[in-house]
Amino acid sequence: MFHGFHQLVMPGKILYGRDSFSQVGILAAELGKKVLIISDPIMEKVGNVTLCETYLQEQGIASVTYTGIDSEPTDLHVQEALTVCIEEKCDVIVAVGGGSCIDTAKAVAVMATNEGYIGDYMGAQKLFSTKPLPLIACPTTAGTGSEVTKVTVIVNTQTQVKMMISQPELLPVVAIVDPVLTLSCPPAVTAATGVDALCHAVEAYLSRKSQPVTDTFALTAIERIVQNLLRSYQDREDIEAREKVALGAMLAGAAFSNASVTLVHGMSRPIGALFHVPHGISNAMLLPVVLDYTRDSAAEKLADIGCFLHPEWKSFSRQEAADRTIAEIKQLCTDLHIPNMKAWGIDKVSFARSLSKMATDALASGSPANNPIVPSHEEIMKLYQQSYDYELTSTQFA
Repeated sequence: MFHGFHQLVMPGKILYGRDSFSQVGILAAELGKKVLIISDPIMEKVGNVTLCETYLQEQGIASVTYTGIDSEPTDLHVQEALTVCIEEKCDVIVAVGGGSCIDTAKAVAVMATNEGYIGDYMGAQKLFSTKPLPLIACPTTAGTGSEVTKVTVIVNTQTQVKMMISQPELLPVVAIVDPVLTLSCPPAVTAATGVDALCHAVEAYLSRKSQPVTDTFALTAIERIVQNLLRSYQDREDIEAREKVALGAMLAGAAFSNASVTLVHGMSRPIGALFHVPHGISNAMLLPVVLDYTRDSAAEKLADIGCFLHPEWKSFSRQEAADRTIAEIKQLCTDLHIPNMKAWGIDKVSFARSLSKMATDALASGSPANNPIVPSHEEIMKLYQQSYDYELTSTQFA
């Protein structure tokens, strides 16, 4: 456990609440003259890209769009969007979309002013030396928390490795968290991104790098997500529930950006890279197995989570409170119909063949080292095997 001073990095400005997206033009006008909007075909279809263009036009700001992101963000998406940015001489970037759009936008913002290939900056092998273009991040899912983090994850299309890059220059200048933008989310996406946010909060709280402020963010995020995610999954028009989950996801992002993620995310990235499983889903598939594995080493903190959600649990032993916490999270995943890898359709033979590479890539990401108990290469392979056909069943606790 680290004792001493702590550092907290956040965007310079955060707007949150219903209809905060309406301010995007005013904020962009303070930062530059021409905007590159980075988004995806779904956001274009539901009208959020047009809405963004309208808000910019109202403030006399010119804009061009890149909407080529059709999957997890890759180095090819980054290069395509960067080409548009340079050719059109854009001086501000606005990301409208989920984590894939925001992560791509972060990479474009830094690579517009720095040299080389985005992968050169992985693991801080190389540092961004020039200030990036200002980025306004507007999430349309309540999940990744990317709008408040100094992290981007980009797939290297040559090696099929998800490159995690973490440097302060990747922080958006402004985050706009408007729950109205999440109304277009279908239930399965609401569930997956919501569990991703829950992973961020739980992992930040259990992380060896946790600190008092991130603990406060993480616990508050867990409470908002656990109490409201099922509501927003069952009724996509429940704006009150969506508002609470969106705020929870943002707080979870701020927590993990400063305290790091742990084993779930370390193991999740290789599944996404090799089997093209959306990030939120792969995290959700792994969370129950990793909680089982981490249970004894993190009983105190897991009990803290349970007692924060249910003050009456303070009468239980720490172990029982920890067990009940894990059971409640598993029950939520059950109610959200989170599939295992087998049900998702990952081929068992291909999966088995990839176990060693996935375990190597997971450890290389550095995230597992933050887990309360740090697994070996062999243990990670076993955890992957367990999670392949892991059955979520109703819990034994009332």
